[in-house]
Amino acid sequence: MGIESAQTGTGPEGTGSEATGAEGVLHQPPRAPFEPFTDAKAAVARLQEIFEDNAAFLRDAFQAFLAGDIPEGRVRACYPEIRIVTATHSRVDSRLAYGFVSGPGVHSTSVTRPDLFTDYLKEQIELLIRNHDVPVEIGTSDRPIPLHFAFYDGTHVEGAADVLQRPLADVFDLPDLSVLDDAIVNGTFEAAPGQPRPLAPFTAPRVDYSLHRLQHYTATAAEHFQNYVILTNYQFYMDEFCRLAKELLADPQSGYTHFVEPGNVVTRAGEPEPADGDRLMRLPQMPAYHLARAGQSGISMINIGVGPSNAKTITDHVAVLRPHAWLMLGHCAGLRNSQKLGDYVLAHGYVREDHVLDADLPAWVPIPPLAEVQVALEKAVEEVTGYAGYELKRVMRTGTVASIDNRNWELRDHREPVQRFSQSRAIALDMESATIAANGFRFRVPYGTLLCVSDKPLHGELKLPGMATDFYKRQVSQHLKIGILSMEKLRAMPRERLHSRKLRSFAETAFQ
Repeated sequence: MGIESAQTGTGPEGTGSEATGAEGVLHQPPRAPFEPFTDAKAAVARLQEIFEDNAAFLRDAFQAFLAGDIPEGRVRACYPEIRIVTATHSRVDSRLAYGFVSGPGVHSTSVTRPDLFTDYLKEQIELLIRNHDVPVEIGTSDRPIPLHFAFYDGTHVEGAADVLQRPLADVFDLPDLSVLDDAIVNGTFEAAPGQPRPLAPFTAPRVDYSLHRLQHYTATAAEHFQNYVILTNYQFYMDEFCRLAKELLADPQSGYTHFVEPGNVVTRAGEPEPADGDRLMRLPQMPAYHLARAGQSGISMINIGVGPSNAKTITDHVAVLRPHAWLMLGHCAGLRNSQKLGDYVLAHGYVREDHVLDADLPAWVPIPPLAEVQVALEKAVEEVTGYAGYELKRVMRTGTVASIDNRNWELRDHREPVQRFSQSRAIALDMESATIAANGFRFRVPYGTLLCVSDKPLHGELKLPGMATDFYKRQVSQHLKIGILSMEKLRAMPRERLHSRKLRSFAETAFQ
């Protein structure tokens, strides 16, 4: 590997230089100078070349380090970067919600794993070039790649601590929480004078962090995730998803190519047994299953478990994959006497008493219903249940869903919360839906919620084993079929309609 040594290195993205190591020596691969590109495919290929070279440099240096070849000073390699320089506010197509910068100047972003994001990057770069009629520039950024993120497969770098003769942090860059925050996507980031403005909602280290977290929580690699994501709070929905996935794989007209289970167990269409992966002895915290199609256009389903903390955690990480939509399918408490067990609730508003997003998205921010998602869900309910028009009211109500962070709210004096729910016109209560919708709003990921009434605590119908058994057997399959059909309807929709301007703020990043 080629190594350059220097007395000073470069600091975090766009912040100048810093001293490096006790000896002041920095070992790094040759830096790629910025080159202009008017062809998006070529630009992405160059991004991938720079990233792979620099990540391999770190992996090789780490292996040499373990073998006792300990360098003086520090070892560093940096992410590739995309930047664009514009001199005007004009753009070719004003109908789009993304694909253009917010104003004249320099806009840039560091990039990781171009192999995972090839189609996404190609689309975003093509839009930039077309809308601004200037090239993008590709080169090496000033943002160091943390050693951990140079390994894609979950390699435990810390496991080598016993053989190290110097602290790892004295030689390599490690993950830095100060560059992992969500200031850009939260709309609170302010570029320092003379510094580029962000081109994408997430920096490369933030993306890498989430890619590793997804593997940890779901036990499936990031490359298996699809662009349409269903979230649920019960494992028996996952069991039914596995059953339906096998049926769809057996149908050559479905377009689905393979099914991935935790442990990266891959079963391909037409093959009775898995071809890859190792089945796990126990499920991870939030197991994910992926019904795959070409172009990542299939459906991923994740059992997020119970509570708003889990709901925020998983959507924080799925968001970096830039999915086209996510839906919450789960159970809720019906708050109206007119509701029956098994009725559906299509959320068109949320009372946010989950509190996990209070610091990122204040509760006063409205979370609007998205017409495209609402229509897809309603049409899917009609097709699966056989009810339509006014008759659909027999099995589904549209209204406000309240999400709370106290599962046992019934055990305190509940007159006060019940009064608030009534004033809000809430028709259902759960613990996850508002969090998932609010994080969709925050991350510009189209969102929706279709819940199923599994108990009516205000009316004496509690969620007890005997009462729930028949409901579970009868309703889960139908509910999941509705969710899958909804996703297929969204998939058939032009993406520029789905990723609409309703989710964009005043000064947005160019990348969706």
